[in-house]
Amino acid sequence: MAEIAAGLCRFKANYAVERKIEPFYKGGKAQLDQTGHYLFCVCGTKVNILDVASGALLRSLEQEDQEDITAFDLSPDDEVLVTASRALLLAQWAWREGTVTRLWKAIHTAPVASMAFDATSTLLATGGCDGAVRVWDIVQHYGTHHFRGSPGVVHLVAFHPDPTRLLLFSSAVDTSIRVWSLQDRLCLAVLTAHYSAVTSLSFSEDGHTMLSSGRDKICIVWDLQSYQTTRTVPVFESVEASVLLPEQPAPALGVKSSGLHFLTAGDQGILRVWEAASGQCVYTQPQMPGLQQELTHCTLAHAADLLLTVTADHNLLLYEAHSLQLQKQFAGYSEEVLDVRFLGPSDSHIVVASNSPCLKVFELQTLACQILHGHTDIVLALDVFRKGWLFASCAKDQSIRIWKMNKAGQVACVAQGSGHTHSVGTICCSRLKESFLVTGSQDCTVKLWPLPEALLSKNTAADSGTVLLQAQTTQRCHDKDINSLAVSPNDKLLATGSQDRTAKLWALPQCQLLGVFTGHRRGLWNVQFSPTDQVLATASADGTIKLWSLQDFSCLKTFEGHDASVLKVAFVSRGSQLLSSGSDGLLKLWTIKSNECVRTLDAHEDKVWGLHCSQLDDHAITGGSDSRIILWKDVTEAEQAEEQAKREEQVIKQQELDNLLHEKRYLRALGLAISLDRPHTVLTVIQAIRRDPEACEKLEATVLRLRRDQKEALLRFCVTWNTNSRHCHEAQAVLGVLLRHEAPEELLAYDGVRGSLEALLPYTERHFQRLSRTLQAATFLDFLWHNMKLSPLPAAAPPAL
Repeated sequence: MAEIAAGLCRFKANYAVERKIEPFYKGGKAQLDQTGHYLFCVCGTKVNILDVASGALLRSLEQEDQEDITAFDLSPDDEVLVTASRALLLAQWAWREGTVTRLWKAIHTAPVASMAFDATSTLLATGGCDGAVRVWDIVQHYGTHHFRGSPGVVHLVAFHPDPTRLLLFSSAVDTSIRVWSLQDRLCLAVLTAHYSAVTSLSFSEDGHTMLSSGRDKICIVWDLQSYQTTRTVPVFESVEASVLLPEQPAPALGVKSSGLHFLTAGDQGILRVWEAASGQCVYTQPQMPGLQQELTHCTLAHAADLLLTVTADHNLLLYEAHSLQLQKQFAGYSEEVLDVRFLGPSDSHIVVASNSPCLKVFELQTLACQILHGHTDIVLALDVFRKGWLFASCAKDQSIRIWKMNKAGQVACVAQGSGHTHSVGTICCSRLKESFLVTGSQDCTVKLWPLPEALLSKNTAADSGTVLLQAQTTQRCHDKDINSLAVSPNDKLLATGSQDRTAKLWALPQCQLLGVFTGHRRGLWNVQFSPTDQVLATASADGTIKLWSLQDFSCLKTFEGHDASVLKVAFVSRGSQLLSSGSDGLLKLWTIKSNECVRTLDAHEDKVWGLHCSQLDDHAITGGSDSRIILWKDVTEAEQAEEQAKREEQVIKQQELDNLLHEKRYLRALGLAISLDRPHTVLTVIQAIRRDPEACEKLEATVLRLRRDQKEALLRFCVTWNTNSRHCHEAQAVLGVLLRHEAPEELLAYDGVRGSLEALLPYTERHFQRLSRTLQAATFLDFLWHNMKLSPLPAAAPPAL
């Protein structure tokens, strides 16, 4: 029996969400505060505030209308944040407290597309999709100016840095820059030199020079005294943002003189520094390996000496401004998470493959992110070697890569290989030793890649260059795409699952066919070997999971419960249970012996493509099409301990209650019974009080000394008792005490009193009707008794003489 109990204890009963990694930036503006401690970015209906040091999400600000945020800006003094929504409302925030201090109509007839504060943090300019530019006094709370004349969307507004000049610059879809005078309330100049949309405006420290950039691949330097161009610099890329650098030498960026230099970010995905006087590029950022992502945004926090750039796939990169050394990386939006794995010997990190050529590595403790470049197309699958330092990835670019994490948590690519003729959709590492990996592709073949000895050497540095992998074995395995591979725990067997509705078993390393598993009605998404038994699990698009014998290839069990395709399956609890994920967004925990689904976990809103369990089997990680990555914790033992503690506490309280009743300490007994939230126990206490010779006085004294929340609970219990004719007397006795001694105003202030009264009235009326009928019957009986006349007894005859 002890062994059976121990075996039952090993079964898992529940998982709970321990942490979520969710999207916090989906495109649009991103801004640093002046200190560089906080990062503000748009995510749908919210503006999210991140702590730059830890990467933690501090606060999400959402307007009452719950419409998408179209523009926002933080004042130069970092005190005021203003947001604009599609509902044409502007909200002024005390962002540190997360409260709206003012909400007003934008008066624009279309959503606000851009906004900017002036240097004094008192004026706010808004540019609308209706072509209007408005200026607001944030301190006095009124609109000061309304400028018309811009055709179409005003996507750019900026104040002159010198507040005494009272100048406002704006740009709309006509590619010109308009200069507005706040003092004269008119347009001073229209600057027309760009041939495409103007993307940014920045000003020199003295305020005499302005730099504009555009998608016409040029940057223009303007003299703000004459409003004429002084230099046109061709930069040979569509520029999304340009920043004027401080006029001081920066040798690391090629800035050797104190002249005007600026930095550009655009569709080539690299940062470049230009000298304005000569128009020469003096610094080009080294290019990352793999496909380069277009830069969509760039901003400089002068006081913090930090430069923020944003890539087209919503990654935010933070650099030291004077050296362009990368300081921090943030993954704002992972789009569709295709695979996820634990990393490190203690599962301290996770690696994520999303709808992107880049991999993302997160440290679970701090959520610090590394973005890994190398693949040139979307990464489709991942797997990790046994020790946790090495992991492998495969992608649509028909290549595979092996990555190595050092003890500091830094990851670098150490090997790569190619040879497949189509996308490589699945990859699996050897289990016993770090000796080989296997890949499956849309070309219907499987390749076995041995790992070179140089790769496994402890002396090999992570940055010593990549090793070229060569395939040892190539085997055509199926007639359709191969969706999943699994290597057995002893590295001698390989299982493949395909869209052709079959799974196959192969002998390694020569890939000799041993058998075929047939029985699924649709394609297979995943195959997994049991860690303890000679069993293979398969997950299929027909919504079922099947267990197969490796001895005779027969189906041992079928698990049905998912409403759609089962995408991943994993053995947990030493092979005695299964954890599965499906395209219905659900995770299910199955006990193999009983064929029972013991728990369904619902935290994703779309397909759950990624599922992996930790080495200690106490955590699981999932990733789905909803862009969420969720860390699950096994809470079975904690829940069992909590349940046991509750039972023990109930026993102790019950014993204490019995003792209090025996000692006739009714007040404490009633308070304890109410705290247990057990109406029947409270009823027992009331009945014990009413059995006392001085029941009426003791009941009144006890009930009136209760706290208000206890009286509210007692009133709720009375509703239940009053429905039963056997217990209605106790309910009516308590109600009588409350009605006689509590003022009506106090009773009406009780929580839920109206509902309680509505429930009490009909049963109370019924009880009184029954009592009235009983009283009438008793009165009639008494009347009969008193009026009953008995006939006199006959007189006895006199005795005979």
